[in-house]
This record gives sequence, C-alpha cells and structure tokens, in this order.
Amino acid sequence: MTATRGFGIDIGGSGIKGALVDLEKGQLIGERLRIDTPRPSTPEAVAEVVAQIVQHFSWDGPVGVTLPAVIKKGVAQTAANIDPGWIGTDADALFAKRLDRTVDQISMLNDADAAGMAEIRFGDPAARHGVTALLTFGTGIGSAVFHDGKLVPNTEFGHLEVDGHDAEKKAAASVKDNEGLSYPEWSQRVDRYLSVLENLIWPDLFIVGGGVSKKSEKWVPLLNIRTKVVVASLQNNAGIVGAAAAAVEGIEH
Repeated sequence: MTATRGFGIDIGGSGIKGALVDLEKGQLIGERLRIDTPRPSTPEAVAEVVAQIVQHFSWDGPVGVTLPAVIKKGVAQTAANIDPGWIGTDADALFAKRLDRTVDQISMLNDADAAGMAEIRFGDPAARHGVTALLTFGTGIGSAVFHDGKLVPNTEFGHLEVDGHDAEKKAAASVKDNEGLSYPEWSQRVDRYLSVLENLIWPDLFIVGGGVSKKSEKWVPLLNIRTKVVVASLQNNAGIVGAAAAAVEGIEH
C-alpha cells in the first residue's frame, strides 16, 4: 500500500458501494463493488456488508466510511434513510471491530461532506473560492457547504422546509422514480428547492451530484435560478473518493 491509494465505502439508503481509489487522480482503481443496503439497515447488518466489500478487495489499510447521517467524533447523531438504530451508534468502534482495525484506521464522515471534499479537491477549481454548496440527489438530499474550500461539516439542508414539506420528501431523486415524474416535472421541484436554499445561504456555486447526475443533461438545463450550477465531476463516485482521502489523511468529523 502507498499513500497514493486509499479505500472508501459509501453507505446509502439503497446501496453500499466501495472501491480502491487513486488519490492523485481522484479516480477509482478498477470497478467498484455495490451491494444492496440490507433491510432493515441496522448497524450490525450494514457492518457485515461493509466487511464483505473490504474483503472482496483484500484491502488491509485504513478505511473511510460515509453515512447518511450527522457524524460527530465518529458517532452517528441522526439517521436519514437508514435504520433509526444508527442514532447514538459509535460507528468508529463498530467498523473498527468488524473490520479488525484500530479506531484510528476508520474515518467516518457524512456522505455529502465526503462527496463535497472530493469535488473541492478534484472537481471544478471555481468550487474552491467563495461559498460552494454540493447537493447529492439520491434516496434523500445530502448537502455539503464550503467557504473558500473549507468544509462546514454536517449541514442538513436536504431537510429544509419548503412549502410546508421536508425538501427531500418532494425533490429527492427517489421521489422522481416513486411518483413516476418526468425530468421536466421533477426539475421544477428541484428548482423550487434550490431557490429557497440560495436565498438562505447566497452561494456562489451549486454542485449537483448523486446517481441522477449521470442524466444531468435532462434536468440541469431546465433549472432557472440565479446561482451557477455545475454537475459533480465524479458523479456518484464522489463519496467513495472523499472517504478514501479522509481515511489516508486521518480526517473525521
């Protein structure tokens, strides 16, 4: 193992993904492995899947892990689109034990924060200046906010109240699929959400990511907000890359 390689795991509401990462290029090394998130997604069940992925790659170094949750000193404080049993779980200790690592070999991060860190480092250079907000559209909506490239950890702007509703209940990518919305229909909801958020934090740039970023040409041009919007350069692999970098550098929130 060299410092130019790392390993990241991205835990989502529908899938758990892991891969080796080239930390000089910000790219996956080979194919990632994705396994469906277990039902129920209890800490023990998820840890078992994470162990399967790590073992698949025969990786024996530090591991970065993202969760769709507020993370404080390795402990999950919330649980968005995963089992509520995560709340109060010492995720550092859980994964260290299951992966046979020391606690300092595990780096736990909020999933959107990890994705944002990867985009700030490897994506559009404009993101490193001023206020940048990355938003991941998937099972829910994750957010990461940066000021001059420095992360403000654990923002939960996917849960803003918009027109009387939790934003992600109306504008997450999963809602598009579940309600059978067309891209134009769904983009109107995203546009409304982003207009509320931009009036709250006045960002210089929005970066949109998550699985739906692969089809960005179908909805991003339909957005009608004042803030510039760019598509995440790493698309849905940003969380893995950010987690791997955090693990090598010992970053945790």
